[in-house]
Amino acid sequence: MRSLKVRFALLLGGTAIVVMLAAAAALAAIGAAERTVDRTLEAQRRLELLAELSGRLTQFGMAAVETVGNPDGQPEAMAIARDNADRALTTVDEALAKSFPPSDDPADRMQYAARTRPMAQLRAARAVLDRQVSLISRQTDPERRQDAIKGALNGFGAMTGQPLSFLIEAERRSMALGSEQARALSERLRLAAAAAVAAALVLLAILYRGVTRPTLARIEEVRRAASAIGHGALDTRLSVATRDELGLLMTNVNRMAARLARRESRVAADRAALEDTVAARTADLRAANARLEAVDQSRRRFFADVSHELRTPLTVILGECDLALRGASRGADPNPVFATIKKRAQRLKLRVEDLLRVARSESGEIEFDKRRLGLAQLLAEAVDNMSSEAARRRVGLGLDPGTRDVECLADREWIRQTVESLVDNALRHAAGLTRVEVALAAGPGPVGRITVTDDGPGFSASEADLFERFRRGSGAGPDETGFGIGLALARWIVEQHGGTIRLGAGPDGRGARVTLDIPALDPAWDAGPVDGATGGQVKESAA
Repeated sequence: MRSLKVRFALLLGGTAIVVMLAAAAALAAIGAAERTVDRTLEAQRRLELLAELSGRLTQFGMAAVETVGNPDGQPEAMAIARDNADRALTTVDEALAKSFPPSDDPADRMQYAARTRPMAQLRAARAVLDRQVSLISRQTDPERRQDAIKGALNGFGAMTGQPLSFLIEAERRSMALGSEQARALSERLRLAAAAAVAAALVLLAILYRGVTRPTLARIEEVRRAASAIGHGALDTRLSVATRDELGLLMTNVNRMAARLARRESRVAADRAALEDTVAARTADLRAANARLEAVDQSRRRFFADVSHELRTPLTVILGECDLALRGASRGADPNPVFATIKKRAQRLKLRVEDLLRVARSESGEIEFDKRRLGLAQLLAEAVDNMSSEAARRRVGLGLDPGTRDVECLADREWIRQTVESLVDNALRHAAGLTRVEVALAAGPGPVGRITVTDDGPGFSASEADLFERFRRGSGAGPDETGFGIGLALARWIVEQHGGTIRLGAGPDGRGARVTLDIPALDPAWDAGPVDGATGGQVKESAA
């Protein structure tokens, strides 16, 4: 056979023929069984009708005796018994006609004739008894009537007994015959079913050996070859023995393996060239990273050195201002110039300290001086430090301390610097800014919530990008200073205090808002790392 289609068509056709033959045999067996059961049920039904007919005829004889023995009694009893007997006779005749319809089968015609003659005898006996009752009822002598009715009943019994017995025995034989036929049919069906199963098994075995097993063997060969090719054995080849569909499939598998082998050789060559290129670029990147690391180390060292160098003259300036103010206080009125110089120098010193903290944060040398403090006073100090810058930029800077102060355990200088850095970011990067609002609120939950809100254009990048170091928003102009570490440093500081920082929009959907949630102290807190009476401190170092 050249094609698998022909093989599978033969397989399906043979299976369909077996199924159809089995179905036809099953239907024929079911029909025969139904006919046998129907004949048995009809015989049983006729037997029941004959029993009822026997009872009706007995009632008719009793009614005849009652009518003759009591002429003045109810005359309708005889009529009712007569009608019941006639109806029973008619019912039996109808059952016989239904069970043995006119046909060409001599056996059926013989059985019908054998049953109709006894039925005619029963009708004649009923009519004879009816006429005898009419004649006997005319006699006036009671004794003669009694003797006459006894003779009539004896004759009636003789005329009905034999036909009824014959009919009942015939129906019993019909029932017995039906049972025997059912058993014989069941035995034949068992033998036929066994023969059909054997024939089906033989046919299936022939089809399996001739069609299914060779096809499955070839499919298994293709599967093993495909698995081997999938595991890298590209030199695998299949032997093509036929030109059917499986043969074509094997040919295509061989071609695929050959193409994959050629492609693998090309990929190996390209991979080698790519590895050489990657190695060269990796060496260049290492060199560039080394140069960048050296530049970054130099920047950090310069940043720290400048901060240290600025602290010394500022300390001298502040000391000289203190001496001048103390000398002036012993004599004339103090010169307001020294007070202004001292105030500006103190603010400059705070800025130098902030620069030094940033330098230490980048080098991993940070020391937190956590104390118990109120956030309202800290925010007021931060707003006061940034007021001059806001005024210079003609931006309104306000503080909303909330309804009550919130106490927390935090490093004053780092939290203050974080708030000032957020305000400075708003002043430097928000185009068209007119106002910045710093607010404090309690909760929700045991936190102190600090918000820095502006009415600028809002954030233009995602939170993840803006929280990266050296990432600057699109609002920063070319003349703006800063390295883009403000938000990254703020998030690190807040998280080191156990809090969270979020970016969002203003209350009306415009502007930008930065929210800091810092854990608040329980008002009933009186134990732990801080001594409320002495104002002790806890210092933490983090890298």
